Amino acid sequence: MNPDPQNQLLHAQTRRHFFRDCGVGVGKIALASMLANGGAQLAHASSSDSPAPPHFAPRAKRVIYLFMAGAPSQLELFDYKPKLKELEGKPIPPSVIAGQRYAFIQPDAAVLGPQFEFAKRGQSGIELSDQLPHLSRVVDELTFVRSCHTDLFNHSPAQLFMNTGNGVPGRPSMGAWLSYGLGNEANDLPTFVVLKSGGSLSGGSGMWSAGFLPSKHQGVPFRGEGDPILHISNPAGIDRSIQRDTLDTLERLNSLQAERTGDPEIDTRISAYEMAFRMQSRAPELMDFSQETAATLQSYGANPGNGKAAFANNCLLARRLAERGVRFIQVYHSGWDHHSNVAGGIKGQTRQTDQACAALIEDLKQRGLLEDTLVVWGGEFGRTPMVEASAALGRSQGRDHHPQAFTMWFAGGGMKPGLAYGQTDELGFHVVEKPVHVHDVQATILHCLGIDHERLVYKHQGLNFKLTGVEEHHPVTDLLA
Repeated sequence: MNPDPQNQLLHAQTRRHFFRDCGVGVGKIALASMLANGGAQLAHASSSDSPAPPHFAPRAKRVIYLFMAGAPSQLELFDYKPKLKELEGKPIPPSVIAGQRYAFIQPDAAVLGPQFEFAKRGQSGIELSDQLPHLSRVVDELTFVRSCHTDLFNHSPAQLFMNTGNGVPGRPSMGAWLSYGLGNEANDLPTFVVLKSGGSLSGGSGMWSAGFLPSKHQGVPFRGEGDPILHISNPAGIDRSIQRDTLDTLERLNSLQAERTGDPEIDTRISAYEMAFRMQSRAPELMDFSQETAATLQSYGANPGNGKAAFANNCLLARRLAERGVRFIQVYHSGWDHHSNVAGGIKGQTRQTDQACAALIEDLKQRGLLEDTLVVWGGEFGRTPMVEASAALGRSQGRDHHPQAFTMWFAGGGMKPGLAYGQTDELGFHVVEKPVHVHDVQATILHCLGIDHERLVYKHQGLNFKLTGVEEHHPVTDLLA
């Protein structure tokens, strides 16, 4: 997909640049050699925004990833365990705990039963909580994976791991990998857009970073009201013709500098200026919800300018971005970290999110977009079957972090609808059937877009890096229609 661009980098070096480097001495020659491996790939990735061919026929053209930061309790939403109600108040057997570590509770903490009623929904008969009345309406469009598991049990590294494949900052995010691998189909919008609601995110901006990829592949955060990007409007006294002349001058100066230095990041800078210029025309139209019918706004619960409807507004904006060719749309919604009063916390979060999630699925389907749009929903890990209670911290009836098992759901993009995949034990503690690691989830998402996760590689500091790490992982083909 991405041919070795070594020659492109060499051609970018002028003779004067080469002799200047050589004249400094052996140390600088050695440093240049070490940087060349990463720089070669960098030059190719920065050379063009045009779409690249996938490895094989894709099932999806784009992704809308609804990331529920804080880790929703699967035991209150998707994975019903009546055994927990039977054992409530008693410690889980030591044989089940097996020396596990937890962030805030002791391994012998008492069991907490499910806080809500569950029932079978739709023709598929998949059990869902009564806190998901809207999602229950579209359950037959969804693919549930109840056997997800991860390696990390604290929020920041686990969020980074889910979004970038690594628990430390500095790695490229999934959207950046897709931008690098497939290019941009939206001429006047970024390839990768980030929308946020619900408060701060433990993983921070590293979750949409380009890492060591060229910076043009990083996610572009949009605001929910006003200018979607700060300073996208011209200041008073600057019209479009003056701005065009200014950008043309900057491009000439940047091109001269690029010719002298061979630095491919300068090409990224030129592209960013041009993208911003094009977006000034598209962004106001993109954010204008007056084009939507009253019925559409009502179905999402969207209310432009109302912060209480931020998630609903972002879901509707995500559909509008998908229509306009944006390849990866990440909708972050925080507030799912329920160490105390898990029942009240779930009620509050589902009131904010359930209606809009269901409306997004229905709206995409009605417009013929669901079949080639992959919708992903999930957090960074799950919650414990045991209760969290601490008088010192003022906590009661909560659940701690649980990396051993959690649930995600998918829709569209070639996924098999009306499927509940994988299973946990009767306590919801361990995966006992069809385990799906975070890297398997990432490999599956890439597969839906026609990418072999083993072949999407970037050489950096002498190593070949992948989104899915170095251990063996696979797309879960049983999830595909």
